[in-house]
Amino acid sequence: MPSSPDTLGRPLRDLRISVTDRCNFRCPYCMPKEAFGPGHAFLSDERIMSRDELVRIARAFVRKGAGKIRLTGGEPLLRPDLPSIISAIKEGSGATEVALTTNGWLLERQAAALRQAGLDRINVSVDSIDDATAGRMNGLGFKVARVLAGIEAAAGAGLPVKVNCVLQRGVNDGEILALCEYFRERGHTLRFIEYMDVGTTNHWSGSQVVPAKEIVERVSARWPLLPVGPAYRGEVAARYRYADGRGEIGIVGSVTEPFCRDCNRARLSADGKLFTCLFASAGHDVLARLRSGASDDELDAFIGGVWSARRDRYSEERARAQGGREKIEMSYIGG
Repeated sequence: MPSSPDTLGRPLRDLRISVTDRCNFRCPYCMPKEAFGPGHAFLSDERIMSRDELVRIARAFVRKGAGKIRLTGGEPLLRPDLPSIISAIKEGSGATEVALTTNGWLLERQAAALRQAGLDRINVSVDSIDDATAGRMNGLGFKVARVLAGIEAAAGAGLPVKVNCVLQRGVNDGEILALCEYFRERGHTLRFIEYMDVGTTNHWSGSQVVPAKEIVERVSARWPLLPVGPAYRGEVAARYRYADGRGEIGIVGSVTEPFCRDCNRARLSADGKLFTCLFASAGHDVLARLRSGASDDELDAFIGGVWSARRDRYSEERARAQGGREKIEMSYIGG
């Protein structure tokens, strides 16, 4: 039975599952290398959900209403049993859709296996198509060609692809039109994401945010845009189609145009903790209950109880938020 809506009337519909807290990039806005260097303590193997544990918990969320599941990281393609996880979720959970978000570095070799496992669609992060800027934004100097090849491999395997781009003023905002041109020519939807104050290590500043309104104005000056209504309640990206019919873009304006009132997402960390907001300070330990012998009914009741008590709306309250508040790092719960 689906869970009751939360205290603001928001139903549980989407679940994002981090399958690992490790990543092969060190993007400054997510996992800056000065904070996640050689001395950083990642989760030990025994603390991370096994495939069977992850699938059992995912099924509990589906029973409570989360029809859409997105697998994230860290970088999910670092997990060798990822295709098996996808297959198991698809086969028995009742989920209507299983998607994946990746940095694309390992995608070219894995795309066919992901599709064969039943993956429905994929989002790939591309913050720049200029090698110097891409290297700065992935934190390790990696060139972008390998990621772009991964996108084409995914498309060739039959996976619908969306491209995510985090914009930072003074870093990659000069590429807005170049990114649009590249991906509209190849038929991939590009989504621009405002730089968010997730976690406490990325040195976020509001001056680095490129507002959604500005993005629309800059793109529309080159290729006129027409707004597209949301496909469902809780869709985070405001959508615009090119007036010339060459596809569309999306803009996630979490900072300047918050969408908390319709947020229907739960997040599960790699060690099985339920977070009810991307900007949360703490999670609720679902995995500990499973490992202590909880029945399916008990897992369902726990998840439903956490969700029905939810009152998060950080982005709407950002201006009034207390300075210095601790927040979970994006890499820990998958963004």
